[in-house]
Amino acid sequence: MPLTKGYIQVYTGEGKGKTTAALGQAMRALGHGLCVFMIQFMKGGLEYGEIELSRRLSPQFLIKQMGRESFVDRKNPALQDIDMAERALDLAREKIMDEKTDVLILDEINVALDFKLINLKDVLEMLNTKLSTMEVILTGRSAPKEIIDRADLVTEMKEIKHYYRQGVDARQGIES
Repeated sequence: MPLTKGYIQVYTGEGKGKTTAALGQAMRALGHGLCVFMIQFMKGGLEYGEIELSRRLSPQFLIKQMGRESFVDRKNPALQDIDMAERALDLAREKIMDEKTDVLILDEINVALDFKLINLKDVLEMLNTKLSTMEVILTGRSAPKEIIDRADLVTEMKEIKHYYRQGVDARQGIES
């Protein structure tokens, strides 16, 4: 049964847990028979746990990675990174009007905006075309004020303490 009203959620901030919160929302939606599509801006090639899970839960849960495995140079992004982000936005424009998608997660879109890989005006225009019954979740640090203003729910993750600071790398099944 589709949602009767969909909202726009934003998970932002410097702390850990933005993508994890969106994935938690995805699990809850899937548990109620909803269909979830996740577009991962600026992520590619790495086998995050959610990628394997989406293979098991397909077609109800699909993830499309739209980035390279390497990090994007914020001050001088490669043309390939800009192109991939623009293609991710094109896919988001398509999915935001797809009646088969109940929850659309735009993972790291705020970072793509902050790095100037995509245009804020284009993202805001896209959000204005969303189906009224679709839930849209935007994640990533540095959400622009305009995105925060447009959202119905905004959560800021704040780092208090993190084991990365003590040299602990990302652990499979926890951070990746």
